Amino acid sequence: MVADVGDYSMSTDIFADRLARVQRRFVSTLQGRIDDTAASLGKLAAKAPAAAMAVGEAYRCVHGIVGVGPTVGFPATGRAAHGVEDVLRPAQNDRRGLSEDELALVQARLNELRAAAEREMQVFYRELKVAQP
Repeated sequence: MVADVGDYSMSTDIFADRLARVQRRFVSTLQGRIDDTAASLGKLAAKAPAAAMAVGEAYRCVHGIVGVGPTVGFPATGRAAHGVEDVLRPAQNDRRGLSEDELALVQARLNELRAAAEREMQVFYRELKVAQP
């Protein structure tokens, strides 16, 4: 079967293979992205300019989950990451560290993100095991 994509034609098998590679790459980096963001919590609340940089890095890290997660079959993970991103966005836009309240909320939202990711990764690995002969 061939799918037309603009000026390109791509067999659905090739498309499925590419999507599967993106999905595997997403899964292989997901836990690390969450862990890295959680590990940076102490740096996000400082008053120093380094806090603004740390917030920006955390925002970009989580934004990657927001953008790719739903596309590769992780919609709950994407929604939970969006919740983290929503808390980080004002500080990122203002180029500042997080307030104590924002820090507590980011921590709670990261816990929600971790739980959503773990649930969807379990499904992913279960389906992967079933799909293999």
